[in-house]
Amino acid sequence: MRRLPLLISCCLLSGYLLSAAPLWAAEVLLSGADDSSTLRAFSRVLGELRPQDQVHFVPLAQLPAPGTLPRDTRLILFGSQALNWRLAEPQGPPTLILRVSRVQAQQLLGDARPNHLSLLWSDPAPARQLRLARLIFPAAKRIGVLHDQHSDFMFDELRLAATALGLEVIDQLWTDTRDTRPVLALLNRSDLLLGLNDQDFYTPQTSKSLLLTSYAQQRALLGPSASFVKAGSLASSYSDRADWLATLDTLLDQTPSSWPRTLYPIYFKVLGNHPVARALGIELADDAELTRQLAEGENIP
Repeated sequence: MRRLPLLISCCLLSGYLLSAAPLWAAEVLLSGADDSSTLRAFSRVLGELRPQDQVHFVPLAQLPAPGTLPRDTRLILFGSQALNWRLAEPQGPPTLILRVSRVQAQQLLGDARPNHLSLLWSDPAPARQLRLARLIFPAAKRIGVLHDQHSDFMFDELRLAATALGLEVIDQLWTDTRDTRPVLALLNRSDLLLGLNDQDFYTPQTSKSLLLTSYAQQRALLGPSASFVKAGSLASSYSDRADWLATLDTLLDQTPSSWPRTLYPIYFKVLGNHPVARALGIELADDAELTRQLAEGENIP
């Protein structure tokens, strides 16, 4: 039998020694390619949140092959590198994957959704973002969305969510981010822009040009993330560490067989950029009120 690293062996041994513990106690193993203080702190807080479980963090480079891990381990992985590692073999424990976007997963998995994986998207839920657009712009009808060949697969879901809200999605292919003409063409055909979590577009290199172009036309940009709101977009829903911890706490109370194949974050907040709102002449409610309004009607445990 292949030997496990010392830390893994100790973790597993502790499970056997705690055989008198409640039956619902679980071995929870977190890992990621980034052995950072942030991930270790996340693991520590999750352990404090779930004192009945044995919660440990082990860097991805120190993990054995997935198939050698005990099947009853609750495995939580962070990032696309960790997802790629888990895809090396189907054997091993059911796995929750965090910090992976829809675009990243599409590039690694295509349309496949393996039964042993539960993908917890880092993207804000499209339907939630569209409802935020409706809250801020009740008269808006046409939502402009830029895309390239990596993100066009998301439009069926986006259009379905938009139709339910009486909105129309106007899409525009944008393959050369140095050329703002497609952006201007989209702005002329839409009431506002909604950003997808596509790193081809929404980067530090493109943000200034994209924001200046949209605001010169008096069009707001919603999304795609809290960090982009800080860079100059109007508002976005997002999930912070506390939201992800609460989401994991909910999932870990369930049996792995009941974990969903994909899930947008259950818990969220709204961040607005109030100086931008004032510059555009938009009356924007405070973040707590927008969060409350957006949460109404959602099934939040």
